[in-house]
Amino acid sequence: MKNYKLYSVLFLCSAFILNSCTETYPLLTNTYEEALVVEATITNELKNQEIKLTKSAKFEDENYLTESGAEVYITDNSGNRYDFEDQSDKYVSTVAFQAVPGTQYQLHINTKDGRSFESSPETLSTVTPMQSVQAAVEKDKDDKRGVGIRVNSFDPTSKSHYYRYEYEETYKVVAPKWVPTKAFINQNGGLTFGQNDPNTKTCYGNKKSTNLLLLNTTDLKEDRVDYLLRFISDQDYIITTRYSVLVKQYVESLAAFNYYSTLKKISGSASLLSPTQPGIVLGNLKSAKNPNDKIVGYFDVASVSIERIYFNYNDLFPGEPPPPFYTDCQEFCYANYPFSPDPCTHSGGYFDDLEMNNITYYLNGRFYYWVYSPCGDCTTIASNVKPTFWVD
Repeated sequence: MKNYKLYSVLFLCSAFILNSCTETYPLLTNTYEEALVVEATITNELKNQEIKLTKSAKFEDENYLTESGAEVYITDNSGNRYDFEDQSDKYVSTVAFQAVPGTQYQLHINTKDGRSFESSPETLSTVTPMQSVQAAVEKDKDDKRGVGIRVNSFDPTSKSHYYRYEYEETYKVVAPKWVPTKAFINQNGGLTFGQNDPNTKTCYGNKKSTNLLLLNTTDLKEDRVDYLLRFISDQDYIITTRYSVLVKQYVESLAAFNYYSTLKKISGSASLLSPTQPGIVLGNLKSAKNPNDKIVGYFDVASVSIERIYFNYNDLFPGEPPPPFYTDCQEFCYANYPFSPDPCTHSGGYFDDLEMNNITYYLNGRFYYWVYSPCGDCTTIASNVKPTFWVD
């Protein structure tokens, strides 16, 4: 989930001085109470489960602090204990395990400064696999064309009802103006040319969903899902070549769903001065010793269904030109330099731009032409390491 900063809002009171509608004032914390922030979802997937512990932040803080050195473990009503170890920014279970139906699980946290917290006992939600994840051409509410990523699911027992979704998208990026020759600034400050690295031509971008994606089917005749998870404009460069998305569907309990819904309502508020002001979002975590010790978050035990799909741009838009690239890739030249045509669009010197990796060499005929770096070197915007799961 995204909102580390959101949790801090639950415990901060800020002073606002409103003298005019146009004057801007910095948001600074007037009073502050530190709280432990917990992100914990264990599922029926057999794996090393993960838990994140952080500290609440002030409005003016740019980053969050992890809660390190804590003792973290989960117990169940069968007498099992699953320990977690601190691994940089998260806690990972020392053994792989999965939540099973009919078993109660409880999270325990002991911080290094002596605070103790625990969750209420939670059981696994109904196991309902996704039927399909599909990509198809459709239009959004503004009649703009693009690709809709839809999730289909059905629970014939009508026991699921409450769904939460996450996705992680990966896309192939091919530098459209990559050439085999690369320009360098040599030790003498002059321009020299050499062989370009072929590993700068093809890369892979990656983005994770950040919003809370929730769906409730209680008002439907059937517990059936046809959910638009993601809409991608047909002008978005991420679908230019090949695109993949990994979708996770969580079935939530009513209590967990209400918690996430409240959190989404707060995070989606258009203004800090809206009629609905942030308050304490009650989760299922509490202090085991001192009621004054603050903790926010939720210990979630949810069934999960996972599916990955791929598509090529030509699969959905056959014969159509691809979307515009990440940046303008029209080649250009610098005035008053040898081997440049006249007139040229750019003044100044290409030495500075080349040294700062703002441009890359692109030869066109007998003149020197240049393009912005992403056009000739995809590693400036993505990774050239091919994911292990990737299928061309």
